[in-house]
Amino acid sequence: MRVSLNGENFNLPLDATVERLIELLGLSNRRIAVELNQDIVPRSLYSITEICEGDRLEVVHAIGGG
Repeated sequence: MRVSLNGENFNLPLDATVERLIELLGLSNRRIAVELNQDIVPRSLYSITEICEGDRLEVVHAIGGG
């Protein structure tokens, strides 16, 4: 299925969840935030939050510094 990921077209398996997307991106052990159709997805819901055709996702990395 085709979705928008950080403003770019991206293909995912039909049964994708937010957790699966993060695995595919290689970000499983990173500090990130995920927005799905302009709503923040709590980390506790990644495994059950399904992604649908045409959804818009934003994935941002937390960057430390001082």
